[in-house]
Order: sequence, then C-alpha cells, then structure tokens
Amino acid sequence: MKKYILFFFLYVGVSLPFLNAQNTVGLLSYEPAQSYDGYNLIYPSNQPHVYLLNNCGEIVHTWEDDANWRPANMAYITEDGLLYKAKRDASVANDPIWAGGGGAILEIRDWDNNLIWDFEMNNSINRLHHDFAVTPEGTIIALAWELKTAAECVQAGRDTSTLAQNEIWPDWIFEIDPATDNIIWEWHAWDHLIQDFDPNADNFGVVADHPELIDVNYGRVDGHPDWMHGNALDYNAELDQILLSVPYFNEVIIIDHTTTTTQAAGHTGGFGNKGGDLLFRWGNPVVYQNGDATDQQLFFQHDAHWVDDFLDLFNPHYGKIAVFNNQVGADFSTANIFNPGWDMYEWDYDLTGGLTGTFLPTDFDVTITHPTPTEIHSTGLSSVQVLPNGNYLVTSGRWGYTVELTPNNEIVWEYKTPLNGGSPATQGDILSINNNLTFRLKRYPTNFLAFDGKDLSPKGWIELEPDTTLCDMITSTIDPMNENNFKVFPNPADNFLTVEWDGLMHVEIQVFDMIGQQLKTHNGNGGRKFIDTSDWVNGVYLVSFIADNSRYSRKVMIQR
Repeated sequence: MKKYILFFFLYVGVSLPFLNAQNTVGLLSYEPAQSYDGYNLIYPSNQPHVYLLNNCGEIVHTWEDDANWRPANMAYITEDGLLYKAKRDASVANDPIWAGGGGAILEIRDWDNNLIWDFEMNNSINRLHHDFAVTPEGTIIALAWELKTAAECVQAGRDTSTLAQNEIWPDWIFEIDPATDNIIWEWHAWDHLIQDFDPNADNFGVVADHPELIDVNYGRVDGHPDWMHGNALDYNAELDQILLSVPYFNEVIIIDHTTTTTQAAGHTGGFGNKGGDLLFRWGNPVVYQNGDATDQQLFFQHDAHWVDDFLDLFNPHYGKIAVFNNQVGADFSTANIFNPGWDMYEWDYDLTGGLTGTFLPTDFDVTITHPTPTEIHSTGLSSVQVLPNGNYLVTSGRWGYTVELTPNNEIVWEYKTPLNGGSPATQGDILSINNNLTFRLKRYPTNFLAFDGKDLSPKGWIELEPDTTLCDMITSTIDPMNENNFKVFPNPADNFLTVEWDGLMHVEIQVFDMIGQQLKTHNGNGGRKFIDTSDWVNGVYLVSFIADNSRYSRKVMIQR
C-alpha cells in the first residue's frame, strides 16, 4: 500500500519531503488528460539559446547562439518555420542607452539556424528594447527608445526638476521590411504630448480634456531617462492596430496603424481619424487626470496582448486583452483579461464621458491566480497565455516558474526553468529569485504549420542529471476515464467538497495531506459524495478516487 501511495503522489506531480527523487527544476508536475498538448518556446535570460520543449520538458529543437549574446527579450516562430528573435551583447557597460530590457539586434533564422536577415539599432540616439511583432506580410513592428535632450524636454513643457540625468528616452515604434531593409512606418510618443506645467512651452493644455494625449510630466520622478519603459508590443492584423504596454504609467495604450507615417505624427488621419493620438488607454486613469488611485487596475504589467493566438472566433476571450499584473499585491501577482470595448462601427473605443472621461471597462472579465497566490508573485517580467482548451499558461518571470491552470484553477502542468545564472541547473538544486529569469514562455499547438515534417523527437534536457522517468510514468498512465466522470469542487473550497462520478460505479475516496499521510476514507455509490471539510486546516490536499482498480486524483485547496 505504501508503494502505491508513493506512485500516486508521483503521478499527480507533488514534491514530497520523503521522496529521494523529487523534482526541483524542469518538469514538476503534469496531468496530460487536462493539459493542452503542445511545444513550449522559451528564451531564458542570461544565456544565448532558444529552446523548443515538449510538455515533458524535453528539448525537441534548439537554435543555438554564441556565448557572448543574450536575449532582448523575445523570440517567435512563424508558420513558415522561421524564428524571429531579438538579442544584445552580454556586455552593456559602454552602451550610451541602457536600461532593463534593452536590445540591439533583430534576426530571422530558418529551422536549421541559418541566418536569413539581421538589423541593428543600438547607438547614442536610438536603441531597440523589449519586444516586437511580426505582421502577416512578414514585416516587423519593433519598439525602441529615442533620446531627447534637456533642451527638447524644456521646449515640450517638461518639469526640469525631474530631469536628473538631463535627458529622457520616450518610446517610439517603427515597422521595417526585411525584404528591403527600409523603415516603412513609424510612430513617436513625443509627437502626442500635452502638459499643464509651462504655458510658454509647446503642448500646453488641459490634460483631463485630452485622454488621447500623453502628459509629458507624468511618470517616474527619480530622474531616470527610461520614462515609459514599454515592455510588450502586439499587432492586431484584423484591426490594423498596435498595443503597447507602458508599465511606468501602469497602463496599456492602442494606436492606429492605418495611418501613414505623416499622419501618425499628427492628430488626424487613419481609419479612426485621430492620426497617431491614442485610440485607447486603460489601467490607470490618473495618467490623464481622470479618477484617482482607487481606479487603478494595472500595476507594472507585462505581456499585454490581444487574446487571439491559435484561437478561433468562438472562443469567449477572443479579441480581449490579457496582461500579467505584476505588482497588484505586495506578495502576489495575477493574470487578467479585459474587454477594451472596441466599436467597429464607430472605429473607436468608448469613454464614460463621450470625448473625455475614462476609457472602459470598469473591471476585468477574468482574474487568474495560483491556488497559492504567492507562488506566481513576480515584480517584473512574466507572461500569460489563453490556450485553445480554455486553460491558462502563466509564467512568473523572476522565479522562472510556469504553471498551466484549468478554468477551475487546477494545476495541470508545472515547469521551472532549469538554469542558474544562465548555466544548466542540476536536478535537485533549489533556485532562488532571479536565478532563472524567464521573460515569457509560449506554447504552440502540435499541429502548428511550422512543425510539419520537422524532427521533434526528444533530444535531452536543459538541466543536468535530469529525471528521465517521471514523464514516462505519467504519460504511460494517462487517465482513460472521461474527465467529466470525476469532478471535485469547489476548488478552492471552504467547509465542504463535492465529489461526482459515473453513478453506476462503486468507489472509494481517499484524502491525503501534503506529506503523504492518508487522512480520510469514504465509500460511495450513486454518483455523488459530500465531504465535510470544516475541520480541515487551510492548505492543499489530494483527493484520490478509486474505481474498477484504477486510481484518479485531484489537488484541492482549502481556503477560508
């Protein structure tokens, strides 16, 4: 019986103190019957390589690079099998423009890692940073800093008391065509300013009356020139719009890409007839002097994007915006989804007061937390992905920890990036914060066109001394039982649990605590059993369901 319980805990992926081979890095847990099958693209910090992993955490493909390069910060695979990635030199000591997320080079590589195209922007005036997007036409929309001198800041109405370094680096966005190496479109935040500080300078006006403009005096007051720190960029081909995450403003903004470059520098033109002014902004209306601190929804967010990758139009979240909300709590983060309220007939986003006021919505549609909320706390980096099966894939970047959660908040896959300072960690190592920084992790479907005809057989692991048996054991014992036949809810629970199953079965229900001690045993008939949990201590338990000599299991949290 003891051996059987041990197998049970290994199966559900829980690390127990008495196990000699408990996993601390790489694959931590996996429930194939509920997890979304796919391949995971990961470009971890402090090392040069891009990895594609299967759900067992095994490497199926690698794009290697020289040791003197680092991520900056993203890589994407397109349907034609090309890898688009951003990188920078490992040494930034002499770079004139540098802040976290700084980049330098964009590359396109084929499946065999041959360099097809590259582009560099890293000088005293401009520097690539953080993110980019690939359009269906194969052009690249990229994010960069541009230097503005103290004189330019004064002319724009900036309060010089917040210019400790006598310059700032506002964000600008450009589109480059790899076929010609030409920049074919651009937008500059600096062209869309307003200020109420200096009536003799440019851009003077009433900030609250112009939510479409950016207050040049809002933001960090420590004098660091990285003023906006855009950390995520997404392109919506259906709307021809660009989404930018601005964490130092605690908001996301949307601009019109139907404009020409000339129109994008002004206030008219494009389908929305607003030129390059903001079509939408959301997360912190204090930025444009509407509302107060109680209205703030976003807190140094990352990975803002439209929810559309690998989903069809019938997905309930299709077209909404997802973010990882990093600093929403002192010791926890959330992932969130909200509907920006796009009006296709007016070609605009609604405000509460017509032309002025605050942008809708008033709240999130979905808030995603870990069953133990502090487990995904990350003050920076991080990502969230809505998967086609309805699950959520969430990466806590500072801990290199990725978890897949069902809509019922069940953990069905966990992976910890097995690197320590960029070097492979050994299975059994205990990693600390920032040891295995992971900007994002993205899962691609197994039928993604880029994978057609490719060798995706396992080719080892990132970690040293890997656990080579855990996933084989899990995948060889996938529950054949229909998931609808065994349910445990609510989860989290407070004073009772309901267990449901096929009513024709006679079952035994066992409950274990997290050190493997069996606490309760129940026998049941008729398809339903109510379990009193009022005397259970808050924490995670394992409910084991035995029927027809088969065992199925669920993790459950008790939380009051």
